[in-house]
Amino acid sequence: MELSMDPLFLAWSYFRRRKLQLCSDVCSKILEESPLDQAAWSLKTRALTEMVYVDEVDVDQEGIAEMMLDESSIAQVARPGTSLKLPGTSQGGGPSPAVRPMTHSGRPVTGFVRPSTQSGRPGTMEQAIKTPRTAHTARPVTSASGRFIRLGTASMLTNPEGPFINLSRLNLTKYAQKPNLSKTLFEYIFHHENDIKTALDLAALATEHAQFKDWWWKVQLGKCYYRLGLHREAEKQFKSALSQQEMVDTYLYLAKVYQRLDQPLTALNLFKHGLDHFPGEVTLLTGIARIHEEMNNITSATEYYKEVLKQDNTHVEAIACIGSNHFYTDQPEIALRFYRRLLQMGVYNCQLYNNLGLCCFYAQQYDMTLTSFERALSLAADDEEQADVWYNLGHVAVGIGDLNLAYQCFKLALANNNNHAEAYNNLAVLELRRGRVEQAKAFLQTASSLAPHMYEPHFNFSSLSDKMGDLQSSYTAAQKSEAVFPDHVDTQQILRHLRQHFAAL
Repeated sequence: MELSMDPLFLAWSYFRRRKLQLCSDVCSKILEESPLDQAAWSLKTRALTEMVYVDEVDVDQEGIAEMMLDESSIAQVARPGTSLKLPGTSQGGGPSPAVRPMTHSGRPVTGFVRPSTQSGRPGTMEQAIKTPRTAHTARPVTSASGRFIRLGTASMLTNPEGPFINLSRLNLTKYAQKPNLSKTLFEYIFHHENDIKTALDLAALATEHAQFKDWWWKVQLGKCYYRLGLHREAEKQFKSALSQQEMVDTYLYLAKVYQRLDQPLTALNLFKHGLDHFPGEVTLLTGIARIHEEMNNITSATEYYKEVLKQDNTHVEAIACIGSNHFYTDQPEIALRFYRRLLQMGVYNCQLYNNLGLCCFYAQQYDMTLTSFERALSLAADDEEQADVWYNLGHVAVGIGDLNLAYQCFKLALANNNNHAEAYNNLAVLELRRGRVEQAKAFLQTASSLAPHMYEPHFNFSSLSDKMGDLQSSYTAAQKSEAVFPDHVDTQQILRHLRQHFAAL
């Protein structure tokens, strides 16, 4: 006689082993035989939720609507060092753009891509639309970003006859009174169906049924309010939840609210308060380091990333950020050690080999440089990554004095990514060396229009126009360069010289 496992236990076993589709199929069979089986229903909702679950703590992309139509801004001109919108005002002595390249939002390039580093805070709507906001697409993030759309349509794919639960026919009051079912149902509605309003109604009813004593429901209410853009209501719920139960996640959610409200100092104080209750908690330390990095306070950020590594020596973000900081402070040998550590941990991608190649070149370990870049090119996932590798190879070629190779590399960078402003700028310099002045001017104008946050194209164009006798264009470009990088000595010299000239006229 063949022994078979009880179907519900089999489904639970599949769920524990993360075989979620099989778990869902077994639960569907149980529900066909007995449609009122609450255990199978609850397990199936959990399996479907886990398939599309994304941790709300880390994922945070500001859409164009949130950035440009922000109603929660109070002071238009923030005090220095108190706002994420004016990162250059930090008092922490961040690196200058001459040493470390800047992003569109005015922050130094970080060592690790995360949503907050991708979303700049542009000054105009035109700039917001032109600037790519996501890590992989050139399309700006709209309020309904691709991730939420994907979660919404996932509900239709699980069952060809239609959705598993018809939300419009649910009696939320009845489910809110059953704690065992209501929590799984809420997560299903929030993550799988992406119906925030229904999830909010269920959470409000369940909180009421729990006589406002269940901290978990308050956190869920806060998440719903945050997703709907009601940040002050979300703040109240998270604070109330923290007063009942100290939880790391609640601190992280509340800090997200403060960052969205552009109150980084309040978020820092909150993280430090959290560290009093949870000493050495890695996520809280990382949160502090990220805020310092976004405010251009790189020294403090590096200190906190080192604290993170004391607690968790395999933390990829901390290793990458410390490595990039050492690279930009003229310590490529130390940066190389950090990137080698990532390689030993099993990180194997284009960006890592690209960074290894640059570190090897600047640390004068020439035997490894080209092999690292070859590996980076073979691992490049898209044209933008290939463009970055060719651009860096162009720098290596300039470093060894082979200007023809450098010219070819920058051309290949532009062939892969036509919007690569840095490559346009460097090509212009090489064209100028060849005596092609008009071509150089065209490249510099293209570079400055593609990347108004870079000072190099503005300064080069100003210098070139000055030599050609076009003093008005030179003065305009020099002013743009000064606006981006006020401490640049050469720009100051050109401006002084031009002002003296105009005064003489």
